[in-house]
Amino acid sequence: IDALAASDTVATVLPGVSFTLNHGYAPARMLIDRGVGVAIASDFNPGSCMSYSMPLMMTIACTQMHMTPEEAITACTLNGAAALGMSDAVGSIEVGKRADMIVLDLPEYTHLAYHFGTNHILHTIKSGVLLEF
Repeated sequence: IDALAASDTVATVLPGVSFTLNHGYAPARMLIDRGVGVAIASDFNPGSCMSYSMPLMMTIACTQMHMTPEEAITACTLNGAAALGMSDAVGSIEVGKRADMIVLDLPEYTHLAYHFGTNHILHTIKSGVLLEF
């Protein structure tokens, strides 16, 4: 953890894998507390995690890995982009970045990390263009 904290490396955790395989969870809380950037991914595949639901991954991260909803959302967006070397273009809503985002039907953003299993997406915006489905 010391080496990670001293670097720009983003630690990517796979909560769905730990859940599916009944293995121990990555020490996300310890990593965050030590200043390590943490990203969340699903590792969707038939051997270790049969879910690509990022809200489910956030729920597991919050309930089992002791992350806050804010940390889980950041781990799925900005830190995920940073792990891929793309945080200068995507991952947050900032001037100069691509406007890729979703509009959710939730009473507040923290519900995203706890209310999984349903589609909360009202609108999808890709490169600043509202997509119609």
